[in-house]
Amino acid sequence: MSLSDLKNSILEKLGVLGSKWVKKLFYKIPMAVVSTGVQYETFAVKADEDIRVLFYFVRSFPEIRIHELFAKLEVGVDSSGASAPVPCPTAAGGASSSMPAVRPYFSPVQSPSFAADLDRTEVVGSVPLENAAVIEPPNVVGTGGGLVPYIEDFGGPDQVENAMRDDESDQEPVDIDGDSDDDTGGDPHAQHRPSSSGSHPYPPHFSTLNLEALEFQIGQSFQSKDKAVLSVKDYSIRRDVEYRVIESDHLKYHGKCKEFGKGCSWLIRVALRARKGSWEVRRYNGPHTCLATFISSDHRQLDYHVICARILPMVRADAAVTVKVLQQATKADYGFRPSYRKVWMAKQKAVAQIYGDWEESYAELPRWMLGIQETMPGTITVLKTSPVRIGGGVDESTVYFHRLFWTFLPCIEAFQHCKPLVNIDGTHLYGKYGGTLLLAIAQDGNSNILPIAFALVEGENAESWSFFLSNLREHVTPQEGILVKTPIQPGQCSGAPAISA
Repeated sequence: MSLSDLKNSILEKLGVLGSKWVKKLFYKIPMAVVSTGVQYETFAVKADEDIRVLFYFVRSFPEIRIHELFAKLEVGVDSSGASAPVPCPTAAGGASSSMPAVRPYFSPVQSPSFAADLDRTEVVGSVPLENAAVIEPPNVVGTGGGLVPYIEDFGGPDQVENAMRDDESDQEPVDIDGDSDDDTGGDPHAQHRPSSSGSHPYPPHFSTLNLEALEFQIGQSFQSKDKAVLSVKDYSIRRDVEYRVIESDHLKYHGKCKEFGKGCSWLIRVALRARKGSWEVRRYNGPHTCLATFISSDHRQLDYHVICARILPMVRADAAVTVKVLQQATKADYGFRPSYRKVWMAKQKAVAQIYGDWEESYAELPRWMLGIQETMPGTITVLKTSPVRIGGGVDESTVYFHRLFWTFLPCIEAFQHCKPLVNIDGTHLYGKYGGTLLLAIAQDGNSNILPIAFALVEGENAESWSFFLSNLREHVTPQEGILVKTPIQPGQCSGAPAISA
């Protein structure tokens, strides 16, 4: 498909073929999928080679169902002087024409604000390009287009309209104040940015990405070492190449191609810039000159850290999503099918990032108990811990969670007005460490149920039942003549106190 074919297709779909022509064409190019949504840049489609870039990104982001093109139309003939064969009525009052698009699944993210004069511009917004790549180029080659970075908020084509303002000179946009860097290379896309009064919440290295080569640049910065390493791994996976880590510590990260010295000289060195508080590419020799020879369904650099960054939005949307589904999503994105264990570990890391680490959540229990007792006076909590044994000794400075009993003052007081009957049951917990949640339930005069006590224990055994029933008798049901119904098997709770009569 050529640029001319694409423009004619757009005009035909809009029903204006022969009466208008496409003066400018922009592609809303996806750069990354993050927890807050999809990060985009505006790519000017100016040559046939740009079409290959367009379809390359369609193939690289299969999770985006609809890819959007934005066209600026003008009445008359195109620059080649061809006449319009079948004139069609023009839109009255300069109204814009549009095709409907499916709203992306991802939640919106913050967008920068722009100021532009659109009085003479007609924008055709949201011309959808289905995610069925007709052209699948093996490589992204040099293009005639350019980048205008922004992040789309799915609220309309306003940001793209600003990029399509009627500047007849087609000059590069002005620099952003304070965005220059002495160490940045001479890439024009890295040096020229649109003027903006809004914030740019996307990672800084996207603003220096060279679309013509999709390669790293000396001076390219990252907020942390983790993000730098993630970018290097993602780069290698998407190009079907591998690299070896030569050095890695708190000050530097150095990698070389697996075939370094055997026909390929690719290497990268990223180091901490203490003054700036960021990591920068200090040395880079690319792109790869070796050939991809993978026959494995997995990739060395596709570890669970990379997979976690890919599946984080899916886990955030549904924590119960299965590992199989995440495995398929990773394969669709990278073209490699990681092992079940890798994806499982990635999901565990994603859950920890979203909801907190399992160990940290247990460590928060004492603070939670103190907070409940401070805000709800009369709350009863009983925490049992066990010492940590190292070899033949005991580590006095560390303990681990064993059992927890708690009840609330309103529950204790309400039981005095309930039937002298307590039903006790338990349910298994399916977190990382398992366990059982025990509950004591009473009934009022109208047979409405009322939970009166709770306990987290390691399982249903004599010791855990004794722990729960002893605290229940002491703190909630000290009365005589109470009938207790439990699922306890004979001999399972020989040490529990008698609380029925």
